[in-house]
Amino acid sequence: MIIRKATEKDIHQWSEMRTALWPKTDDGHIAEIKEYFSGSSIDIVQAYIADVGSEIIGFLELNIRNYAEGSRLSKLPYIEAWYIKPEHQGKGYGKLLIQQAEQWAISQGYSELASDTEIDNHRSISIHRHLGFLETERIVCFLKRLRNV
Repeated sequence: MIIRKATEKDIHQWSEMRTALWPKTDDGHIAEIKEYFSGSSIDIVQAYIADVGSEIIGFLELNIRNYAEGSRLSKLPYIEAWYIKPEHQGKGYGKLLIQQAEQWAISQGYSELASDTEIDNHRSISIHRHLGFLETERIVCFLKRLRNV
């Protein structure tokens, strides 16, 4: 088992896992992953892959955000996606991905790492707490699309 930076050869397996995490997609997230590799992504600044043998079983994506609930920092690393295939969950692979994210954040000079999950995702909330994350807030977010004036 190794945790490593994502490479272009991972696009299709990474895409399949992203689609398992977020099924509503037109292209299987291929365009977003390609943006990461071209350096034009606004959502992913660093991505890691969990690799067991020749099988990719998980991934973690980091971004730098200007704000995270509970933080006073003006910029901080944010876990945008974190996924382990169901048949590999509970074996510590997710923890290894988080530890890699922490190491990366520290190497970049950051002192905090932020994340989120759906308000009813009790398993994810429990795992975050187990790994040392502190819950800072519970919110319901809204967005209203405005007509072009």
